[in-house]
Amino acid sequence: MNNTPGFRRFLITNAPYLSAGAMLTFLSSFGQTFFISVFAGQIREEFGLSHAGWGGLYMIGTTASALVMIWAGGLSDILRVRHLGPLVLCGLALACLTMAFNHSLWLLPVAIFALRFFGQGMSSHLAVVAMARWFVAARGRALSLAALGFSLGEALLPLSFVALMTVLDWRVLWVISAGICLLGAPLLARLLAQERTPQSSAGDESAAGMDNRHWTRWDAFRSPLFWFMVPAVLGPPAFNTAFFFHQLHFATTKGWTHLELVAFFPLYTALSVVAMMVSGWALDRWGAARLTPFYQLPMVAAFVIFATATSGPGIGAAFFCLALTTGAQATLPNSFWAELFGTRNIGAIKALATAVMVFGSAIGPGLTGLLIDLGFSFDRQAYGIAIYFTITTLLMMVGVGQARKRLPPPAGGAT
Repeated sequence: MNNTPGFRRFLITNAPYLSAGAMLTFLSSFGQTFFISVFAGQIREEFGLSHAGWGGLYMIGTTASALVMIWAGGLSDILRVRHLGPLVLCGLALACLTMAFNHSLWLLPVAIFALRFFGQGMSSHLAVVAMARWFVAARGRALSLAALGFSLGEALLPLSFVALMTVLDWRVLWVISAGICLLGAPLLARLLAQERTPQSSAGDESAAGMDNRHWTRWDAFRSPLFWFMVPAVLGPPAFNTAFFFHQLHFATTKGWTHLELVAFFPLYTALSVVAMMVSGWALDRWGAARLTPFYQLPMVAAFVIFATATSGPGIGAAFFCLALTTGAQATLPNSFWAELFGTRNIGAIKALATAVMVFGSAIGPGLTGLLIDLGFSFDRQAYGIAIYFTITTLLMMVGVGQARKRLPPPAGGAT
């Protein structure tokens, strides 16, 4: 899929930038649902919360982070990643410490807000905006390589921390998480000592979007394409998040231990890495506009299988389908906004999309948690989730199909 000498040269030349992106995505794990949900049982017991209560508080904190992201994400168009990134990682470390030492129910949504804002929100936002802006012809490869940090976090952290909880108190593990984030701050600044800055590239190398324009955030917000995409932007974070958020409940309904379920996570991650690298190559070859309408179809199959399967091979097949969309999710949507709306204001536009995504991750756990408390187990809800992804696919086919006609002719770009 890649010319080996050229790809090796690309890696060597851009190693600091790609490494910084991968480190940001990895460290965002401490604010991602797949990590926070590892502690769901201990948190619910500590604060006396039901599934709906825990999901509701999680929704409040996450929704607040989505609202703040609309403003804060635009800072990536103004400040250098080497300055903003370490501040974000220090904020994430403080959020981890808050979770470690908090004993007050009213402070719990504040801790969740900070974890989601600095982790899922700003850390991942900075990584993907930097890749989308710094790379043009090789944008797909850059995004897929930087997103390896997500995959590494998904593969290592849940399994490791579930195992560590057998010998360490769960609060101690949050202190360890804070220490890891703090170590990342100076390393990020060192990697980007000679950063490609938005200021140096925005004027000369920004790529135009539809109608050969440099769209603003307000222009994008008023575009019909944006609203055709909103359900698709909401879907994966809402229901992928819900699945991992309620992983302990899901394992119980299938008659499995928690550790037996998380043992599938490394396989899921390995498959998502393959899908991510393939999607990055396909993105550079065919573009986001051609590929995006179809990338959520595997989610339909995944949730139908989650609803019906009870055996190991069945759950493995569901994780395989889930991984196909998860891998593509790391590259296609992030490039989509740059390709369709241009890169000059990509930070502000992507911040709007990120806010929708984070809001989706707030809705998912809260809604599914309420349904669980009402007697609808997550595997029964999976049928409705499959229908939802069928609808998002149809909407993308219509909206993106119209937008493709307005794209400028492809032009060569620097890697």
